[in-house]
Amino acid sequence: MTSKRITQETFDAAVQENIEEFEMGPEEAVKEAMEQFESQGVDLSNIVKSVPKVSAGGPQEPTHDILQALGDLQKSVASSSPEEVSTHLTRFCDQCKQHKACRFLAAQKGAYPIILAAWKLAAAGDQNLLLQALNALSMLTDGQPDLLDAQGLQLLVDTLAQSANEANLTCSGIRCVRHASLKHEQNRQGLVKAGVLPLLTSAIAQHGQHADVVREACWALRIMTFDDDIRVPYSNAHNHAKMIVQENRGLKVLIEAAKGFSDNPSVLSELFSTLSRLAVRNEFCQEIVDLGGLGILVTLLANCNNHQDLVKQVLSALRAIAGNDDVKDAIVRAGGTESIVAAMTQHLANPQVCEQSCAALCVLALRKPENSRVIMEEGGALAALQAMKAHPQEAGVQKQACMLIRNLVARSQDFSKPILDLGAEALISQARAAHRDCEDVAKAALRDLGCRVELKELWTGQKGNLAP
Repeated sequence: MTSKRITQETFDAAVQENIEEFEMGPEEAVKEAMEQFESQGVDLSNIVKSVPKVSAGGPQEPTHDILQALGDLQKSVASSSPEEVSTHLTRFCDQCKQHKACRFLAAQKGAYPIILAAWKLAAAGDQNLLLQALNALSMLTDGQPDLLDAQGLQLLVDTLAQSANEANLTCSGIRCVRHASLKHEQNRQGLVKAGVLPLLTSAIAQHGQHADVVREACWALRIMTFDDDIRVPYSNAHNHAKMIVQENRGLKVLIEAAKGFSDNPSVLSELFSTLSRLAVRNEFCQEIVDLGGLGILVTLLANCNNHQDLVKQVLSALRAIAGNDDVKDAIVRAGGTESIVAAMTQHLANPQVCEQSCAALCVLALRKPENSRVIMEEGGALAALQAMKAHPQEAGVQKQACMLIRNLVARSQDFSKPILDLGAEALISQARAAHRDCEDVAKAALRDLGCRVELKELWTGQKGNLAP
C-alpha cells in the first residue's frame, strides 16, 4: 500500500499548534507531531523534523535553516558577489548534509535554478567557486535526478571537459553525473549522447593515482549499464556497455588502473565491480583475459583473502567472464578453482562471498565435465554444502549451491554418490521447502543426483485450466 504524504507546511503547522495551543516545548511538539502523522500512516521521510527558526536578519516568518541558507544564496547570486556566494554555498551544503529531507525541501523551494545560476557565475574562471557549485549540485541531485534539465546536463558535460586536468573538479563533476543518472534512464541517455563516456574513461586514465576520481568514475560507468528506471519500458544498458568497451577502451583502462592500485582494496573493488558490468559479450570476456585481467583476478583472490568486499567483487568478475566457454577453461588452468574454494572456506560466515563463490563454480562447471572433476577434487561440493548449512535462510546461497550441485552431476553421474554421501539430499530438500526461489533448481539437482522427486506436468498441450 502506498504511504500517505504531507507537505512541510502541514507538518510545521502541526508543530506550531502543539507549541501554541498545548504549551509544549519545541522537542516535545515535534515528537508529538511525528507520532500523530505516523499513526495515520503518513510517510515523513521527506519532512524536516525541526521547529522553524526566526531569521537573525529581521522580523520575518519563521523558516527552516536550509531555506534561510537558500534565500541568502539567492540574494548573493542576484548581486553577483562571488565571496558572498561562496559563503552561502558552504552554508547550503552544510544544511544539505543534515538529512535528505533538507535536500527535498530545498528542491521544492527552487534550489536548482539558484545553484545553476551560481554555477554559471563561477564558470567565469573562479575554480574554487565552481567546485563549491558542483558540490552543491551533487548534494541536491542525490536521490532527486529529475532536477537536472537539458541546460544543466550540457553544462555538466562541458564543465567536465574543460576541467579534465583538475582532479577535484573532475571528481565532483562525476559525482553529479552519478547522482543524475541513478534510476533515471533519460538522463543516462542524454549524458551519453552529450559525450560523457569518454570523459569518464579518460578521467580514470588521466587521474590514475587519484583514488577518489577513480572510484567515482567507476561508479558512474556502472550506473550507465543499469536498467533501474521503472518508468521506462527498456533501457540502453547493453548498448552503453558496448560503447564503453568498443569506443572508449573501457576494459583496458580498468585493468591498467588496477595495476596502479594493487595495494588499495577499496579502489580494486570498484574497478572489478565495474569490469563485471562490462563483460556482456563473449569477445569482451576473452579480451579481459588477453589484457591480463584473469591473472590479476586469480592473484588477488589468492593474496587478498582478508578483504571480504574485494573477494566478493573478484568472485563476481570471475563469474561474469566465465560466461565464455574458453575463459572457463583458462580460469581452471590458472588455478582459479582452488582459489574460489579457498575463499568460500575462509569466509564461510559471509553469505555474499558464499553466494558468489557457488555462482562462480556453477558457471565453471556448466557443460564442462573436466572442470567439474577439478571442482570435486578441490572440495568445491563440500564447501558448497557447508555454505548451505551455514546460511539456511539465505535464498541466494541455497539457490546457487543447488545449481552448482546440479551442474557437477549433470554430465558426470559418477559424482552423485560422493555428493549424496556428504548429505546433499537433505540440504537440498530443506532449501526447496524453505525458499520458493529454490523450487525448480532444487528439483533439478535432486533429479540429476538420482533422488526421488515428484515432477508435475503443468500443461499437456490440451485445452483446460492449469493445475494450481
